[in-house]
Amino acid sequence: MQIKAFSPFTLRAGLMAAGLAAMGASGVHAASPFADLVAIDREVAEFTGKAIGQSGGAMMPVDRRLRLNACSSPLALSWRTSRRDAVLVQCPDPGSWRVFVPVRMAENAPSAIARGDAVTIAVVGDGFAVSQPGEALDAGAVGDWIRVRTLRSGTGAYAQSDAVRARITRPGEVEVELRE
Repeated sequence: MQIKAFSPFTLRAGLMAAGLAAMGASGVHAASPFADLVAIDREVAEFTGKAIGQSGGAMMPVDRRLRLNACSSPLALSWRTSRRDAVLVQCPDPGSWRVFVPVRMAENAPSAIARGDAVTIAVVGDGFAVSQPGEALDAGAVGDWIRVRTLRSGTGAYAQSDAVRARITRPGEVEVELRE
């Protein structure tokens, strides 16, 4: 029979592991300082009504590398925007965290604008709106952000401008919002 020598550190680590295993077997668990990420996934699935990976559900589970502080209050879930492209999960405790969980959009969402379509570009600000003709450089559905360029009238012909990003508001119309 061969006897192995253990360092005090190795022996202490082994005893701690055995003690933790015994606590787990008895049903006694130490309170974790971190939020349960699996529970967050479950709440997002209940909120959306769809499982992870399904159309309308979370694209993927919450990143397991996150170390979010445990929340003493129930989580608050809401849609990030009216497009329902992400769920906002937040801990209502003062000074706590919030996470955006991307949602898988329907693959067959109807395209409101195709690449090369003539569009009306509306520039909207506080108390005003102006519009001018333009051309779509990308395709997209209502609510998507695409690249467009304006058509400037020059010497009798239209000249093209640099591309800008605009949000599709309805078929044939995009909007650029100016903020102060």
